Amino acid sequence: MRNHKSILLVEDNSDDEMLTVRALKKNSVADEVIVKRDGQEALDYLFSSEHALGSDYRTHPNVILLDLKLPKIDGLDVLREIRRHKHTKCIPVVILTSSKEELDLLTGYELGANSYVRKPVDFQQFIELTKHLGLYWLRINELPYG
Repeated sequence: MRNHKSILLVEDNSDDEMLTVRALKKNSVADEVIVKRDGQEALDYLFSSEHALGSDYRTHPNVILLDLKLPKIDGLDVLREIRRHKHTKCIPVVILTSSKEELDLLTGYELGANSYVRKPVDFQQFIELTKHLGLYWLRINELPYG
């Protein structure tokens, strides 16, 4: 069984990144938070030969927190690629965005997002939300690859 709990955070806003990482660390939710700041970096991390997730599920993040409005490659295209590959299609992906576009919500679910969460503007609510997301996806949720 896998004990190391990791999150891949794909976020281009440095303030949101800092708050998310801080909340996760403060609440001892994740052992590791890997941060990628655009869609291309996220895909390179997931699929590059130097990281080579391959079929070794122990190297997969337990969950991906994915913003939608990203530079280079947007979040929906990142999600599309994650779901296309057999070695990453079961990784839970939580869209964590400030987008209020209903089309983003619908498309996210159609592409296989496990959850769609709008970022609250209130600082304390954002901290609480991040804590609860981490607790659910890393401590309660069970993954098919242990």
